[in-house]
Amino acid sequence: MNFGLIYVFLKNKGIVFFNKFRTKTYLAKMKNKSQILIKRPEGTPEMETWKLVENEVPKLNSGELLIKNHYISLDPAMRGWINSSRSYIDPVELNDVMRAGSVGEVIQVEGQTKFKVGDFLSGWGGVQQYSVSNGEGYFKVDPDKAPLTQYIGTLGMPGMTAYFGILEVGKLKADDVVLVSGAAGAVGSIVGQIAKLKGATVIGIAGGKDKCDYIVQELGFDGAIDYKNESVFKGIKTHCPKGIDVYFDNVGGEILDNAMIFLRRNARIVICGAISQYNNTEVKGPKNYMSLLVNRASMQGMVVFDYAHKYGEAFTDLATWIKEGKVKSKEDVYEGIENFYDTFLRLFNGDKMGKLILKVKENND
Repeated sequence: MNFGLIYVFLKNKGIVFFNKFRTKTYLAKMKNKSQILIKRPEGTPEMETWKLVENEVPKLNSGELLIKNHYISLDPAMRGWINSSRSYIDPVELNDVMRAGSVGEVIQVEGQTKFKVGDFLSGWGGVQQYSVSNGEGYFKVDPDKAPLTQYIGTLGMPGMTAYFGILEVGKLKADDVVLVSGAAGAVGSIVGQIAKLKGATVIGIAGGKDKCDYIVQELGFDGAIDYKNESVFKGIKTHCPKGIDVYFDNVGGEILDNAMIFLRRNARIVICGAISQYNNTEVKGPKNYMSLLVNRASMQGMVVFDYAHKYGEAFTDLATWIKEGKVKSKEDVYEGIENFYDTFLRLFNGDKMGKLILKVKENND
């Protein structure tokens, strides 16, 4: 059973990844391009935050795998990982390969390992063409049962986040009115679809006509609010005249403030992300928090790693819903390690639809 790229191993109050990238001894004629974090940004990261380097692929030690990465996951959480401040996970160290989920193929093994050449694995390969690992934190996936991109999308961290966020933290009920921000994104689009198939009324907030049309016409949302071209306050008032039972927040800022005005009794706010704030030097908190008191509502943050013991349940349900056509999975794929920075910026400028993925361009392309 694949649990996607989101497996982590908790140790000594921290989260430790085992795919360390050595550069001591090398395998002849194989080159590895990787994006290295070289400085911590303030505000929106600049291109100079990372450096593209090319080194020879490390020679394996006994018990290790060489994985050729096919696809790399780009997630808003990456912005937090490059800060030095305390968070739910250790920051990426300077001069290390940029952390990222990945899916790829085992092309070489040394000694006894739990995987073999030809296996496809999902794990934390980083933003690079090849990664070396002892196999910890990786899970086998089947490219015949789903596209590889889905294992770092709907069947990976975004899908798991949506599943546990709306069902466990949001405590979804069939007659709920659910409002989702970032509704055309990797997490928000799955949140809305799960809420719909569970019987809720779902309104999405997205940027631009194309995205709003997509979530209504393709994903089955009951309505959409175009935050770029209309008042979010008026949009919520129109689409949710009796208020909101669950607000699934991916963006924070003014949109969160507007949503809080419309909370119903015992409403639940799920704080999944705050992408509007990630590049701000001063984070703006909600002004309308007294609505939590008046409406006996709750606001809870969620981190998907907390549900690692239940990933199997979510994976099974999501895979079944995709097969039955009840959940649609969309991946927005761009190509080339060299293009990491430009693709990364799409997380914040809204120039994407669905799950953002970087396809690894091979050395000989």
